[in-house]
Amino acid sequence: MKQKQLETWAPWALLVLFIAVWQLVCTVFNVSEFIFPSPARIWSQFLEFKGEIAKHAWRTYWVTMVGFGIAIVVGVLLGFLIGSSRLAYAAIYPLMTGFNALPKAAFVPILVVWFGIGVGPAVLTAFLISFFPITVNIATGLATLEPELEDVLRVLGAKRWDVLVKVGLPRSMPYFFGSLKVAITLAFVGTTVSEMTASNEGIGYLLVSAGSSMQMGLAFAGLVVVGAMAMGMYEFFSVLEKRITGWAHRGSNAT
Repeated sequence: MKQKQLETWAPWALLVLFIAVWQLVCTVFNVSEFIFPSPARIWSQFLEFKGEIAKHAWRTYWVTMVGFGIAIVVGVLLGFLIGSSRLAYAAIYPLMTGFNALPKAAFVPILVVWFGIGVGPAVLTAFLISFFPITVNIATGLATLEPELEDVLRVLGAKRWDVLVKVGLPRSMPYFFGSLKVAITLAFVGTTVSEMTASNEGIGYLLVSAGSSMQMGLAFAGLVVVGAMAMGMYEFFSVLEKRITGWAHRGSNAT
């Protein structure tokens, strides 16, 4: 029990230590607030502009969730297709790998031409940057289904579709939730990057505005808010994963 509590509080203790060292360095070396603001300065700017930050944060959050929701739907369907067919895997996976290597920020100007400045580019950037991990993990979960198990089920009368849906998909759930925890952080990155060049709202827009007005404390406060939202969603999926795929964790502990 003590070990579990230690693991729970370890990240918070490390965060507090990091902030304390950060504040100490800024104070001792008298670092300019325009170059690298201290945690105290960031907090004061957060309190001063909390209303404005909350408005932009809400915009970034719901836009990210829309793009992420689309990524889940497309990622699961595409992952199911790739993982269930060797031909589909051979045809699609190399192309997807090449597409994933492209910098998603390069798509923003193109999306602006197609959809204009606003929600569209941000939603699509969040989608483009986050669907790949979901697709790959679903495909991996299905593709790693033991051939022996599949043969036994076939002998018992199960069809290929039954094997995939009733056995393959449940077995893929740990992979799926693992991909969600990675993809949600990427989705926030995609939204913020898009907002920096193709929006007049959101945390990305706030970062550009704060930087141009030399309010670095406000810019760092915006970054902290994005990180907090991403961490919150990460923890949400972690809790959901433990509740839904507890059998996988118990099985690994038993072995």
